[in-house]
Amino acid sequence: MTVTIHQAKTQLSKLIAAVEAGEEVIIARRDKPVVRLVKEEVKTQKRVLGFGSKPGETVKMGGFDDEKLNAEIADDFESSDDLSG
Repeated sequence: MTVTIHQAKTQLSKLIAAVEAGEEVIIARRDKPVVRLVKEEVKTQKRVLGFGSKPGETVKMGGFDDEKLNAEIADDFESSDDLSG
């Protein structure tokens, strides 16, 4: 289907629906095709949890059950209490 710019302005919603239904819509100025409306293909990527991970890649995060690290964190909290008083 070919329409003028004026028709496109007044019937934009109808033209978008036609494109979504698979119809080709061309907008013309003075009988010369200028623009073709095309349905946008939306690509969704699978979300992956993890900092710095790529799609489909699993990142292993270490240190959560490290006894030495837990002791250092506990010491930091205890020493911060000493500074307040």
